[in-house]
Amino acid sequence: MTKLLAALAALALLPAPARAQADGPPRPDLAERVDALVADVVPDVVAYRRHIHENPELSNRETETAAYVAEHLTGLGMEVRTGVARTGVVGVLTGGKPGPTVALRADMDALPVTERVDLPFASTVTTIYNGMEVGVMHACGHDAHVGILMGVAEVLAAVRDELPGTVVFLFQPAEEGAPAGEAPAGAELMVAEGALSGAEAVFGLHVTSAHEVGELKTRPGGMMASADNLEIVVHGKQTHGAYPWGGVDPVATSALVVTGLQTIVSRQMDLTKAPAVVTIGRIDGGVRSNIIPDSVAMIGTIRALDDGMRAELHDRIRRTATDIASSQGATATVTIADEYGYPVTANDAALLDRMAPTLQRVAGDGLDTGVAPVLGAEDFSYFANEVPGLFLWLGVRTPGASDELFPPNHSPLFRIDEDALPLGVRTLAQLAVGYLEGDESAGR
Repeated sequence: MTKLLAALAALALLPAPARAQADGPPRPDLAERVDALVADVVPDVVAYRRHIHENPELSNRETETAAYVAEHLTGLGMEVRTGVARTGVVGVLTGGKPGPTVALRADMDALPVTERVDLPFASTVTTIYNGMEVGVMHACGHDAHVGILMGVAEVLAAVRDELPGTVVFLFQPAEEGAPAGEAPAGAELMVAEGALSGAEAVFGLHVTSAHEVGELKTRPGGMMASADNLEIVVHGKQTHGAYPWGGVDPVATSALVVTGLQTIVSRQMDLTKAPAVVTIGRIDGGVRSNIIPDSVAMIGTIRALDDGMRAELHDRIRRTATDIASSQGATATVTIADEYGYPVTANDAALLDRMAPTLQRVAGDGLDTGVAPVLGAEDFSYFANEVPGLFLWLGVRTPGASDELFPPNHSPLFRIDEDALPLGVRTLAQLAVGYLEGDESAGR
């Protein structure tokens, strides 16, 4: 906690306002008041995050987390809606002055991962997932997202009379994907149920061990990939393995299909425009060595950083699989499960340009607005497709620490350095204030 205390001290030493009020001594402007309040709420944010970490819940099952959040927002005097997109919570903070509406988002769900981090607040929760008993862990840092946004709610509620507009707090379920049969869900369903109604812009962040404490990273345009589930079933004709000419071999055909899929990205897509990936992660077919089966099933994922390339990939995958199968006397059924797919998470370039001065003031040399995109996916994309959006990476790795100590998100050993939390709270709070106050104020 030494670095955390140092961060709090740095916040307390922010410069005094340059201008004076005509009727008295200098009065801090709204952005400066927010910074001072952040320093006050950081211990609360740590407590919120630890409570949620110790009590994780899977996608669409975040009932206790939602109740914890709703009680907090209600206590701050907000208008609160629960049961949004099944277990989501929406809080509305109306400022004392007229102005626009801006939304801030945090996702609440954990993963079916058994925690292996030695922490006094480590998760010991287990549940049934896909018919198996599994551990449950905030292995992607959503506990930090919720704790940060609860802290932002405290800060902005304390200055509500001075807020020129409205802030909508989106506590979202099921970012990691809904259980089978429960789509649509998460951000997509929150949008459909009107959670963004009236908002002109939306901001969100995600913690990552790929970057260090103090680092805040983003980019214009595609930042995270679309993600679509892919299933291909190759239908042949069963026969004895000693006489393959007596049937149609879907196993050999599937091998050709897998190879053909790889040439789509490497030979048919313009990769100077944006990266893309087609991956087959599982193949099932047959029951014994001397029987060529009737069919083989493959499942995989399709990733793209451009909407046009996403659509083109879908077309080329269907054509490649069906044509290769036909050439072998087989047939192929291709299913691209759009109901579970996430669009490209794309930042609005004009919004990033407008808010860049605020981000620079908040993060200083830790800001990078040209970070490389990644092929992971995020359903924040649904919010950003509805209104202009800006998504950011918040570094949580201790400076200089190794990959071994800070493994990637989704690992059972995933951890965060809590010294990152003050920057997370400042970022979302100041983005809201900067947007509500307008372009000129955003650049203070």
